[in-house]
Amino acid sequence: MIRTIITPDNQDLYLHIPQSFVGKKIEVIALTIDEADVEPKKMTMADFWGTISDDTAAELQKAANDGRNDWEERINKQI
Repeated sequence: MIRTIITPDNQDLYLHIPQSFVGKKIEVIALTIDEADVEPKKMTMADFWGTISDDTAAELQKAANDGRNDWEERINKQI
């Protein structure tokens, strides 16, 4: 992977890629640093509604609740 930040002095940009990239699909993205610094949206379980089965959602919810309860129990024991 190659990642670099440049400040162009004109509208032309020439890209020299490694030999190992030749013949492969590569992704080239150009955006300003201001655009890259936008914070991603915080996702909740509701954002995944309909993308997983109800059974899987229930298992994930149970695992989250069990983990949360275990964490709280450990903290309360330390107090």
